[in-house]
Amino acid sequence: MEAMEVESQEPNRPESVLGPRKPRLNNYAFACALLASTISILLGYGKTTDYLGRRYTIVLAAAAFLIGALVMGLAPSFPFLMAGRVIAGIGVGYALMIAPVYAAEVSPAMTRGFLTSLPEVFIVFGILLGYIINYALSGLPQHVNWRLMLGLAGIPSLFIGFGVLAMPESPRWLVMKGRLGEAKRVLIKVSDSAEEAEVRLVEITQAASSGSGHGGSSTSSWHGQGVWKELLLRPSPPVRRMLIAAIGINFFMQASGNDAVIYYCPEVFKAAGIHSKKMLFGVNVIMGFAKTFFVLASALYLDRFGRRPLLLLGSSGMAISLVVLGLGSKFLEHSTSKPVWAIVMCIVAVCGFVSFFSIGLGPITWVYSSEIFPLRLRAQGSGLAISVNRLVSGVLSMTFLTIAEKITFGGVFFVLAGIMVIGTVFFYVFMPETKGKTLEEIGALFECTDNAKEMREK
Repeated sequence: MEAMEVESQEPNRPESVLGPRKPRLNNYAFACALLASTISILLGYGKTTDYLGRRYTIVLAAAAFLIGALVMGLAPSFPFLMAGRVIAGIGVGYALMIAPVYAAEVSPAMTRGFLTSLPEVFIVFGILLGYIINYALSGLPQHVNWRLMLGLAGIPSLFIGFGVLAMPESPRWLVMKGRLGEAKRVLIKVSDSAEEAEVRLVEITQAASSGSGHGGSSTSSWHGQGVWKELLLRPSPPVRRMLIAAIGINFFMQASGNDAVIYYCPEVFKAAGIHSKKMLFGVNVIMGFAKTFFVLASALYLDRFGRRPLLLLGSSGMAISLVVLGLGSKFLEHSTSKPVWAIVMCIVAVCGFVSFFSIGLGPITWVYSSEIFPLRLRAQGSGLAISVNRLVSGVLSMTFLTIAEKITFGGVFFVLAGIMVIGTVFFYVFMPETKGKTLEEIGALFECTDNAKEMREK
């Protein structure tokens, strides 16, 4: 607990340097976070980022995407296609973890919410782009169109892989390795003033040298040793609360059924009475534009309204949308005429569901996952939480249609609505507000002290 008390102490920050002021977006930090986040278009890794660094892990992810895309696009047989998918899947794992972590570590506190939510912005943009490219290629011969569709994913990988080489390394990773001079130069570029950069360097160095920040091991020989033991075997109470919060939000992100609804939306609407391919494509495009608009709106206002209000609004809206979708689906299941108003109600409910997801859980899951862990635990903690995310996504996607056959689509949507009600309560109880706080200050929010309670109430 003594170590935790060291980190929880508020650093003495001059009011004139980092006091209350209107948030101003640093262009260099924005460019770095933007490029790191574009890897999310392409959709065990935590230790790699501590060993290689955040920047070269992004290069590794881009290389995996490129190789996977080429193998899939040129695959002569099904086994080769699956091998390419596995290689690309490795890139997915790296990208989902490293993009928000890097963005969080280079971003100033006042704009970190926007910059760290950019991965979700590009995931949504990638989904919309996929709809459009699939439609554009649909007129080509079948033995050509799917190869082009998969192979084109390699183009952004080349851009990202070379672009990342011009980006700086994470200043927090540099401090962790004892490279303070390099860290200071990076902080000067991503801060609004040299004074602010100096203050941020002092905060990061103090956190890295404290027991909870680094166990005194801020040297080049440290590659993440002992972190899994500290996370899983003997976590302190604050670390345990961080794990509950990070794993919980990642669990509910996928238990909401968002991925499954996107994957199987055509099946849902076929059951609702829509069989025209053009109409099905039109619904997908509407969903894509709705998700893109609302995720951009959420990202832009995340640092103004805070994480908690948008998260609670999004999860509540998802629960209501799922109830409406369940009612509409149940009505259509027992109707032979398939009235237009019921079909429209289902379409509006689906668009509402994905829109509320894009307001809350979509971007905020990545923000929370990357910012609540202390520097020493950040890579592996985020990796563990995102592993749960992908596990739940895979299980739900593989069982969605099977469960729907047993209890109907309407029944599935009612179950998902119940899960989101539970999720909303979980977020209200376990997720503190982190808006405007430095990464080094956030750890104090998870301590059982009077100071922590005061910070959570602000």
